[in-house]
Amino acid sequence: MTTDVHAHLLMPGLHAEVERRAPEAVAEAAALELRRNGAASQAVSGPMVGSRIPKLTDVTVRLEEMDRQGVDRQWVSASPNHFYPWAPEDLAAWMAAEANRLIAAHVAQAPARLLGLGVVPLQHPHRIVEALEDAVLGHGLIGVEISSFAGDVELSDVRLEPFWSRAEELGAIIFLHPFGCSLDERLDRYYLANTVGQPVENAVALSHLIFSGVLDRHPTLKIVAAHGGGYLPTAIGRSDHAWRVRPDAQRCAHAPSSYLRRIWFDTVVHDATALNHLVGAAGGSQVVLGSDYPFDMGLDDPVAFVRSAGLPSVVVEAILAGNADALVQATVEAASL
Repeated sequence: MTTDVHAHLLMPGLHAEVERRAPEAVAEAAALELRRNGAASQAVSGPMVGSRIPKLTDVTVRLEEMDRQGVDRQWVSASPNHFYPWAPEDLAAWMAAEANRLIAAHVAQAPARLLGLGVVPLQHPHRIVEALEDAVLGHGLIGVEISSFAGDVELSDVRLEPFWSRAEELGAIIFLHPFGCSLDERLDRYYLANTVGQPVENAVALSHLIFSGVLDRHPTLKIVAAHGGGYLPTAIGRSDHAWRVRPDAQRCAHAPSSYLRRIWFDTVVHDATALNHLVGAAGGSQVVLGSDYPFDMGLDDPVAFVRSAGLPSVVVEAILAGNADALVQATVEAASL
């Protein structure tokens, strides 16, 4: 079955309740988004998202679009605006639990075709394991989606060690999808907040995981990176060089490039040259089909994109189905132990 691992769900009711509980904080977060993206980009993004509400909320519309794309199965994850990285502990914990419930309810409407990824309150590390278990054990989701950072929490933070350990034990899939870029106003025009910001955040987050030794301590952790891992696979040679010559860059046991073959990457890279480079850097077994459904920065015809990239047929079939299926099967087996 052709599987799209990068497809989003919008939960308007959840956001309305968050807004009711914390109106000032929601307003501050919206002001930050305006500052980061700029008024011109926000003026385009609002109507774009509005026109896609049915695709983001209605299972029937979702399935029709999947049929049109030739996609048999989707991994459904929250639209990243539902991360709420500013939320205080109690609200963040409630939000994660409610999001996990809503995601599970959405995918339960078409269980043969939809699998869900939950959310966790990344900014409160001591509450993350609770949310992970709620997602995987409580609601039968295949893993969780996380951002590249939240507040002062980077993915190398030692406070996340219990989370990585429990995710490894459960065989849970961790879908890394940034929300916002810490470069802020430097990217506030020309839609640079997305075109540059997202790849930067992917590269930074993955570098934290690699250089800090997280992947050494948790060798069976299943990280799936959105947007092809951003700039990291393309510039991994610079990371390897730093690891060889800089003592402060030698916290990981092996050359950084070797860890690319222990991470999975989606195909939202937008051109055939980039996709071929990603396969060369990470290996055909580590690339999975993604679309970023249904946003305008996604791939409208993700299957055709992969098939037209000039990759060997065995790699194409692995990307379209086999690699994602193997990840899910391993998750199901681990969760049943």
